[in-house]
Amino acid sequence: MLNKTFATIAIAATASLAHADDHGGENPMVGGAPMFADKNIVENAVNSADHTTLVAAVKAAGLVETLQSEGPFTVFAPTNAAFDQLKAGTVETLLKPENKEMLTKVLTCHVVSADAMSGAIKGMIDDDGGSHVVPTVGGCELDATYDGDKIMLEDERGRTINVTIADVDQSNGVIHVVDTVILPAM
Repeated sequence: MLNKTFATIAIAATASLAHADDHGGENPMVGGAPMFADKNIVENAVNSADHTTLVAAVKAAGLVETLQSEGPFTVFAPTNAAFDQLKAGTVETLLKPENKEMLTKVLTCHVVSADAMSGAIKGMIDDDGGSHVVPTVGGCELDATYDGDKIMLEDERGRTINVTIADVDQSNGVIHVVDTVILPAM
């Protein structure tokens, strides 16, 4: 189901019973919309006003069906503001049909092939002495760390990606909203 370019982070999952612990049993609002634990990643993302660029990119890359499947997935979901930080014209270039392979590579660097809530990620970071290397199916490696409740990822270009909203439970995984687009080494 997932092709070689579909980069997914190999993080071990924790039991889904712990999903809502950090939010008093309820999912946080994302992009002005409620996120429903009984809906899949795509069904929730399309309702977030902060993720219209991500949704458009997922559609252009042909990843909608994959991200609606059973999973489980963890998606580090960049906001529109995160995409706006890219060099002018980058998003438009990536959305062109001839660049679908590169778009898929970029997007799939945001996807984990497990249901990894923040507590599980922090546990792996602790187990590895303060940072955890997160390999992706597409060949990307991210370095995960945390400070207090804040989880950070470092991409292959040395850029820091901050999780701004963690543990948004989905029927097929979890979303962690991030402030920066993860980029593979080029």
